Amino acid sequence: MHRIVFSTAGSQEEARRIGQQLVERSLAACVNLLGPIESIYRWQGQVETAREFLLLIKTTAERYPELQEALTTLHSYEVPECVAVAIAEGSAPYLAWLAESVR
Repeated sequence: MHRIVFSTAGSQEEARRIGQQLVERSLAACVNLLGPIESIYRWQGQVETAREFLLLIKTTAERYPELQEALTTLHSYEVPECVAVAIAEGSAPYLAWLAESVR
């Protein structure tokens, strides 16, 4: 059905570019950009801290595989975050718009 995909980017410009491309390619109906945020994570055996921007990407399960591929190609990170969660419920008109936007 419907999905929200989480990803992060190292700059607002990169987050905006990725979001714009995903919407233009009809892989996402909407992308919200939040931040800056602080991320604490383990990378190559070290605990790192970084200033990042969070992308909340709205799509469908059907379009998710293409979105994941595009995100990997568009992103500067070696291993970009790409975590999808199902939308269990939502406004029927909004979910219909979401699905129509990514057809």
